Amino acid sequence: MSVKILMVCLGNICRSPLAEGILSSKLPKDKFRVDSAGTGSWHIGQSPDVRSIATAKKYDIDISNQRGKQFQKSDFETYDYIYVMDQSNYENVIELSENPDQKNKVKIILDELFPNENVDVPDPYFGLPNGFEIVYKMLDEVCDIIAEKLIEKHR
Repeated sequence: MSVKILMVCLGNICRSPLAEGILSSKLPKDKFRVDSAGTGSWHIGQSPDVRSIATAKKYDIDISNQRGKQFQKSDFETYDYIYVMDQSNYENVIELSENPDQKNKVKIILDELFPNENVDVPDPYFGLPNGFEIVYKMLDEVCDIIAEKLIEKHR
């Protein structure tokens, strides 16, 4: 049985596809499955943003086959860990939870790097030209920590 991790951002085309690709590349495929979703419905079925695809490719990670999907209540049952990219995503996901067990699965991803500081992964969609690179580096660093913890916990 594999451990299932879900990465969540707003549209599921920029941050969470990168986070999915990065974490997936750091975990054994036979024990872990990483997916991503957005809290919004605008990009269901679409490929990640071309800038996310290009940034991931630069680091030998192929996210071009991912397709956008929207976070659903049923994801609380499907996934063991749910990492959100920012406070707004956190509130949107928590709003759909129905019990403390579900709430406990949800974490702001950078809390793994900066505990209890609620630091957001900035949305690079309308940002600076190097925004995707900045986001990639943040996610790469935090995914090292997450992968280490998950591998240790699920030996």
